[in-house]
Amino acid sequence: MTQNDSNLLSNLMVEVSTDYYLDGKSKVEIARHRGISRFQVARLLAQARDEGVVRIEITPPRADGERGARLAARLGLREVLITASGEDTAATRENVAVELARAAREHIAEGATVGVSWSRTVEAAVRHIGRLPQCDVVQLVGALPVEGSGNSLALISTFAQMPGVRTWPVWSPLLVADAATAAGMRRQPEIADALARADHLDVAVVAIGHWSERTSTVFPQISTEEQQAATEAGAIAECSGRLFDAEGRPVRTSLDERVVGVTLEQLVATPQVIAIGYGAAVAPGLVAAVRGGIANTLVMDDAAATTLESLLATP
Repeated sequence: MTQNDSNLLSNLMVEVSTDYYLDGKSKVEIARHRGISRFQVARLLAQARDEGVVRIEITPPRADGERGARLAARLGLREVLITASGEDTAATRENVAVELARAAREHIAEGATVGVSWSRTVEAAVRHIGRLPQCDVVQLVGALPVEGSGNSLALISTFAQMPGVRTWPVWSPLLVADAATAAGMRRQPEIADALARADHLDVAVVAIGHWSERTSTVFPQISTEEQQAATEAGAIAECSGRLFDAEGRPVRTSLDERVVGVTLEQLVATPQVIAIGYGAAVAPGLVAAVRGGIANTLVMDDAAATTLESLLATP
């Protein structure tokens, strides 16, 4: 295809998108008017979305912005973003994902090095981000497949398809069998390079999980003995497989030695860390993440915000 042909195709894509999304014309009407087939119209519309020419943003209702500002002031944060809780977990996750995507677009500048951890919410947020400026995206944790969802390797592959985005994958599971295997994985050149880049992040996007069976993707992956040991050591929450206590201090157990991923210390050293959480149970973990310097921007739902307000009001 010549440059002229490419320009004509781009112009047609914009015109068809305008006809469909702004003027409300049907695909049949557009095809008849433009002298092309309805299937060509459908392909052009799909291409426009894939290339970011058209970006569809579903915006769930935000809670009072002043409420977020008050929470941010109480916590000493840059910002707290609150979105509505949904009718079920999936709807809530989608609402938080949309808000996270909006926050990420605002904070990721051209030339930035961005660290991305994995969670089902972070994965969902990528669908709403659209195009990013030219930047480097670093995978912060190894893969942790979860039934009915993707994993961190699938997530980094999505970023790799974005124009102008370079990616640094971690070709490893998040959890391996023992400390020696984890150490060996971390020494692999590609993995070592990616994890070393976590020392120089401009922005990180992570999820905070309450340390329990239902609210952490890591908790169910380990033995009952490890679960109990972590709880007895003071763990109340986890971030990227790293456990921390109510003050945001790292909790060291045998689990920590088996994780291939970013450390809490690397997150604390990152200038901008956007952390998400939803549901009442995660509120203590969000507070702890702030106290430990793990996060300085929080994205949460109304249920988490309500519980967080109650925690801050308790003497």
